[in-house]
Amino acid sequence: MQQVVFEDLGLIDYKQAWDYQEAQFEKVMQQKMTANGDLHHLLFCEHPHVYTLGKSGEGSNLLISDETLKSINATYYRINRGGDITYHGPGQIVVYPIFNLEAFGITLKEYVHKLEEIIILFLKSYGINATRLDGATGVWLDVGVMGRERKICAIGVRASRFVTMHGLAFNINTDLNYFSYINPCGFIDKGVTSLQVELGKHIDMDDVKEKLNKLFASEFGFVYK
Repeated sequence: MQQVVFEDLGLIDYKQAWDYQEAQFEKVMQQKMTANGDLHHLLFCEHPHVYTLGKSGEGSNLLISDETLKSINATYYRINRGGDITYHGPGQIVVYPIFNLEAFGITLKEYVHKLEEIIILFLKSYGINATRLDGATGVWLDVGVMGRERKICAIGVRASRFVTMHGLAFNINTDLNYFSYINPCGFIDKGVTSLQVELGKHIDMDDVKEKLNKLFASEFGFVYK
């Protein structure tokens, strides 16, 4: 059974977390190339207000100027994950799995499916029916209901030689007003939501992290080191 090192980085600057991800990614890659163990990493964190644009994204999906960015205390990065633009901020749990997929015996497509399944199962435990949307990675509510489709979890990953980084952003107590400054994930006709909005109450982040920890271990079949 695979072993995973878990770390909760707390509220951390985006670039600082990205650099840390890169360091762990290089460790896992080196292990893979030298056949020296199969240790993986799972990072949880929150970020100060920041917008990130994936390598295939359109810069025009950021709808505000540099001056407005500063006025709302947000930063902006072009990064090396897939997908378009998204927002990270306090109250949103960001998960960065740094996994060697070959050690787990799964493809990249299966990996993304598992990330989505973890969030779908999590929401089901709160009585929320979530699903996938064809052609749009992530987890959605009210799929097929015109004017009601809304994303609660964004997913954008990078993989090199089947080692992953980046991951998912799950809106818990997120300030959704920050999404109004972008076309989230490139969409202009779909909304965003949070667990707080759907349940009508503030959510305990520690409870969320505990449940997600268990779901990751169950879905991927690993133990924590």
